[in-house]
Amino acid sequence: MKLALFDLDHTLLPLDSDHTWGVFTTEMGWTDPAVFSQRNDEFYAHYQAGTLDIHDYVRFATRAARERGAVEAAQAHARYMDEVIRPRITPEALALVRSHQQAGDTVMIVTATNEFVTRPIAQAFAEGRDFITPVKPNTIAKSIAIGNPADGPYAIDIANRTGGTIAAVSDSEIIDGIKLLAETEGVFTETAGGTTIAVLKKLVEQGKINPEERTVAYITGNGLKTTEAVADAIGAPYTIEAQLDSFKAAWQQAQAAH
Repeated sequence: MKLALFDLDHTLLPLDSDHTWGVFTTEMGWTDPAVFSQRNDEFYAHYQAGTLDIHDYVRFATRAARERGAVEAAQAHARYMDEVIRPRITPEALALVRSHQQAGDTVMIVTATNEFVTRPIAQAFAEGRDFITPVKPNTIAKSIAIGNPADGPYAIDIANRTGGTIAAVSDSEIIDGIKLLAETEGVFTETAGGTTIAVLKKLVEQGKINPEERTVAYITGNGLKTTEAVADAIGAPYTIEAQLDSFKAAWQQAQAAH
């Protein structure tokens, strides 16, 4: 039996996973950007110079995730995999790891980065596909809040084989998606439909969907099913009688309020 050892950062991945995780959590607002970025860059410089105090750094690097708790930290890492890691796992790197696996070699990834950050990345290479860590869902999109979907591997596989993309969005982005669809198309959708529109918007902004091409978004859920999810964002509903005059009065009241 042969042993195949791979360095993770700047070898299998064209980045430093620990450093980019720190930047990612800062962008989510978990830490003060200026203070965290300065400290993170200082640690990274020590790492490159070979003078890093690993214990001091691990305490620093994991503090925000520990303070947020296991559920929120896992959800954030799933987004990190989607937005930062997965787009940078190249077919060549996957193929190289797979060739050793098929040869019966014992494959190991060597990294100084903590297990929380790197285990899902290692699993992605071990499975030969992009891997999404199961989470306990905490979202307003209740109808699709499945932390470990049975069809997840199939969805990932077809996305990989067709050059597709999978993305995650926050609750605030879902609400913005609901509002965007209502304002532009006159369609009031539930939170699952808001997720579809929010992801569509994100992929266009990331350049993964050409805005000049026709893209079809299937919206099948009525927004009246999940009014409680967006009540704080769109205001309380108006109660009217089954009369046209009552509707007109409520409409005028709503227009005046905005």
